[in-house]
Amino acid sequence: MTATRTVLLAPDKFKGTLSAAEVVRALATGIARTAPRVTVRSCPIADGGDGTVDAALAAGSQARTTTITGPTGRPHTARWALADDVAVVELAEAVGLSALPGGDLAPDTASTRGLGELLHAAVDAGARTLLVGLGGSASTDAGVGLLQGLGARLLTADGTEIGPGLDGLATLATVDLAPALAVLDGVSLVAANDVTNPLLGEDGAAAVYGPQKGIPAARIAHADSVLAAAAALLDPSSRHRDLPGAGAAGGTGFALSLLGAAQRSGADALFELIGVDAQLDGADIVVTGEGKLDEQTLQGKGPAEIARRARERGLPVAAVAGVITLDQEALRRAGIDRSWDLVTRAGSPEEAIAHSERWLIEVGEDLGRWLVAGAAPADDPAVCGPGASEEGPATA
Repeated sequence: MTATRTVLLAPDKFKGTLSAAEVVRALATGIARTAPRVTVRSCPIADGGDGTVDAALAAGSQARTTTITGPTGRPHTARWALADDVAVVELAEAVGLSALPGGDLAPDTASTRGLGELLHAAVDAGARTLLVGLGGSASTDAGVGLLQGLGARLLTADGTEIGPGLDGLATLATVDLAPALAVLDGVSLVAANDVTNPLLGEDGAAAVYGPQKGIPAARIAHADSVLAAAAALLDPSSRHRDLPGAGAAGGTGFALSLLGAAQRSGADALFELIGVDAQLDGADIVVTGEGKLDEQTLQGKGPAEIARRARERGLPVAAVAGVITLDQEALRRAGIDRSWDLVTRAGSPEEAIAHSERWLIEVGEDLGRWLVAGAAPADDPAVCGPGASEEGPATA
């Protein structure tokens, strides 16, 4: 191996454990111990969900904070990122499940109002492109809270502003989006997500994502009917409610579409913003990963997209995850030559989570040995456990 060999570390977050940047630091520490002559480049990634703002900040955007209305109405301080006139805003950071006080679900009253307030703040700060990462939503309000946060007049039959969440949505009688559209005049709005669900029906926001937000199975049909009634007022032509992605984040994709947003793959949008292709062009080897590599990973999520782009360039790819459920053939098809998981190494999920940084440093040491050995594709790209030889087949 030459001294100029370059490895690109491009993992997503390990959700609930470490940010993508922290994963990079731990792996880089391990690599430095066993392959000190390797050049390590850092490129933390995200695909529109949790970690989107972190990825933008790692790529050089400036950190901003704004106090907004949290998902249950309490004040909440949310971060966002700004580079020149491009702002990156993350729904999860503002009004997502992780922003719920005490983690207590609020299926009937959780609102996206704070996300609209955050977009308004970004425009006021000079942003002319707003990239909105969708994912991790706490609400099923069709994004009407977002519309209210931007100034839209959404009123009950007696002329008062509707309340938050599904309960408020059920009282919607009149709609005036003009104030919100005025705030966004001259602004390019991008909805970044990898969800293709429509707003309504068996594949819609309530049916597919409602349960994770606390909507009981017996109330899914009611929630869908509330969304349908609101959509008839907000979207009389029905042009927006059936669009792919309208059901993203409890229907927030629908509201963004009403405001003229372009729907883009979250991975594509974020990768373009942070310059992933240029980073790949300068690499000899790529390491990606996330908390769990599974079938969902293959549905357009960040690590799968990194592997695809690396494969197009003929680059070897390694993957690191907390746990890996993909079999060997699936890993091969995804373009992954080597893989390591923390649970196998740690002996249990609890130990892997409790000391994830330690295990990632150890994985980094194994990665370094693999790099020194030439980083050739393995005959068997199975998960590498503790003590697995990098010269021979990996052990599960």
